[in-house]
Amino acid sequence: MGQPSPSGDWVVMGRVAAPFGVKGWIKVQPYSEDPGTLMDFESWRVGQGEAQKDFAVEAIQDHGTALIAKLAGIDDRDAAYALRGQDVSVPRGALPEPAENEYYWSDLIGLTAVNREGVELGKVDSLLETGAHDVLVVKGKREHLIPFVAAFVGKVNLEGGTIEVDWGEDY
Repeated sequence: MGQPSPSGDWVVMGRVAAPFGVKGWIKVQPYSEDPGTLMDFESWRVGQGEAQKDFAVEAIQDHGTALIAKLAGIDDRDAAYALRGQDVSVPRGALPEPAENEYYWSDLIGLTAVNREGVELGKVDSLLETGAHDVLVVKGKREHLIPFVAAFVGKVNLEGGTIEVDWGEDY
């Protein structure tokens, strides 16, 4: 649920995948279990790093596991194409607190993954959504793809900045 934001005040909840049609609509890949979560917001922040801009959401529709949206000021395919690959963020304060043992992806990014032997594998760089479950992308001496399921992920310590994993260095 969500990717990292440049400021703690925003949570990345998806990315612009591609233009949709010729009138400025965009296709958005949501990062939440419920793709409709982004439909609850009247505006989004779109961009990456320091280059972000707020857009009013003029219209939005469910499109299977994705969404299609029309943003104010994005009126043709070229303008929509320019947003391709950009993050879609919403204010953290507008989101509900996650339930016990649930986390926003943005809260997991940057945590240090430590295996049960106490070996630091690296930092959580991103997460991948697969059909079965989410996968932690941990980058250190090498890249590890760790399923985010109870069999492989133990204690998540947000305050301490660590996540315990049952994963070997050579996996």
